[in-house]
Amino acid sequence: MPWYTMLAIYFIVWWLVFFTVLPWGVRSQEEHADVVLGTDPGAPRVPALKTKVLWTTAVSAIVFAIFYWAFVTKAVAFEDLVTLWGLLKL
Repeated sequence: MPWYTMLAIYFIVWWLVFFTVLPWGVRSQEEHADVVLGTDPGAPRVPALKTKVLWTTAVSAIVFAIFYWAFVTKAVAFEDLVTLWGLLKL
C-alpha cells in the first residue's frame, strides 16, 4: 500500500474519531450558570480541544494499526467482504 493511501485512510479515520470524541465531557455555560452575554447558553464553557486532539490521535492510531494489520495479513480480504454483503454468489 503506498504511503499516500495510508495517509488518506489515517486522515479519514482521524476525522471520524475526532467527531466522535468532540462531545466527551462537554458542559454548557447554562449548566455552570455562567452564560456570557451574546453567546449561546448551550455553548461549551471549556471545550478542552487540546485534550480531545490528543485522545483522537491516540485512538485513531490504534484503529489504523488494526486496519493495517488486517490488510497486511489479509485477515479480512476484499473477497470476504463482497461475499459477506451478498454481492458475489459463490
